[in-house]
Amino acid sequence: MKNAELPIDFVASDHGVPARTSVVIIGGGIIGTSAALCLAEEGIPTVLCEKSRIAGEQSGRNWGWCRKTDRDPRELPLVIESLRLWQGLNARVEAEAGFRQTGILYLCHDEKELARLESWLGHAKAFGLDSRLLGAAEMERVVPGSSRTWLGALYTPSDGVAEPQKAAPAIALAARRKGASVLTGCAVRGIETSGGRVAAAITEKGRIACDNVLLAGGAWSGLFCRSLGLRLPQLKLRALVMRTEPLSGPPSAAVWGPGFGFRKRLDGGYTVGYGANRHEIVPDSFRFLPDFMPVLPTGWRDLRFGLGSRLFEEWRLPKRWPLDRKSPFERERELDPDPVGAYLESAAKSLIRAWPGFADMKVAGRWAGFIDAMPDVIPVISPVDSLPGLFLATGFSGHGFGIGPAAGRLAADLITSRTPIVDPSPFRYSRFVDGSRPRPLTGV
Repeated sequence: MKNAELPIDFVASDHGVPARTSVVIIGGGIIGTSAALCLAEEGIPTVLCEKSRIAGEQSGRNWGWCRKTDRDPRELPLVIESLRLWQGLNARVEAEAGFRQTGILYLCHDEKELARLESWLGHAKAFGLDSRLLGAAEMERVVPGSSRTWLGALYTPSDGVAEPQKAAPAIALAARRKGASVLTGCAVRGIETSGGRVAAAITEKGRIACDNVLLAGGAWSGLFCRSLGLRLPQLKLRALVMRTEPLSGPPSAAVWGPGFGFRKRLDGGYTVGYGANRHEIVPDSFRFLPDFMPVLPTGWRDLRFGLGSRLFEEWRLPKRWPLDRKSPFERERELDPDPVGAYLESAAKSLIRAWPGFADMKVAGRWAGFIDAMPDVIPVISPVDSLPGLFLATGFSGHGFGIGPAAGRLAADLITSRTPIVDPSPFRYSRFVDGSRPRPLTGV
């Protein structure tokens, strides 16, 4: 399935480019739109620029999970706030974003996995979460119909799901109603500075003078940062997804298992994901190898590696470009990778073996998207000290959709110098340039 067939709710572009604003946001995904809404609600002039369409990349292509389950404890305060915001989002945006509190389960298929999840429950208890381990009998009550006997499952009843093809578009439209400008098909080529700080965003449609720029560009953020002389060790991971036609019988809770994950959609079908991500070898793979080496011992089993045309395509990308000429963001408007049918067929077979109720499922579409991964598997939500006025909200490592509403709130708080919704120090950009050598936490 190519991008034109992704059923993403359409958001038309505003006409005309404002000569001046307070904040320019680069990127129309869940993070950028959430930040735009927060700023607009405070009456701060904001322009959201998206080079393609709202939610066209990973924000519209993900599994749709909004979870605290098995999250890094450094992220938990933010995701707890995000789940609170998801619960009131429909009323806030006056539209259907699709959030439902379904519960999420992580299946335990061996003793090692069970021990790891038991260890994580210590973090859950510290934050007062309702997560618990289910035995086989209780699991059958919560998610009936499995043909396998599992050792157990990690279950968080208060977790939920939402609709990726609806959420960011609904948030963008609400931001517009509150006063933000929303420009689609409008790439930001770069940033103009004056006196050592941000002075303007240069778009393909004209210059926008501004005080602050928030880069929420997902998998494109590393390239944009490099054009500014900033090092952001970020890699792209290809995530594979399909959706079924409406199907009755399988559980309504969201479930992760060996080789697959699934959740029920508003339309009665299911979103089914392949249980591992694929990394395409590109120049950044070598450039950032030392940064990512610590994650390989714990994360390699969930990765597949591939070599293809992107190695040469990204090798040819310039480090910098004139701001009065077409940029790389205009040459490739939307990352639309091949969904790799063999992997999704493997996920479907694993799912049907575990839940025979999926045997009659009919696939309505397949797609893939690029996750923006960081070495310590938590995002950057932070000012950039070396360039006052520039803020980053990127590197969500596959967690961006669920964490999006609170991440946008935190980014807006940092821009406006409000008391932040949570402690932002774990997400500081400086951890990648001050010698901290950040690492993923073990046991999560």
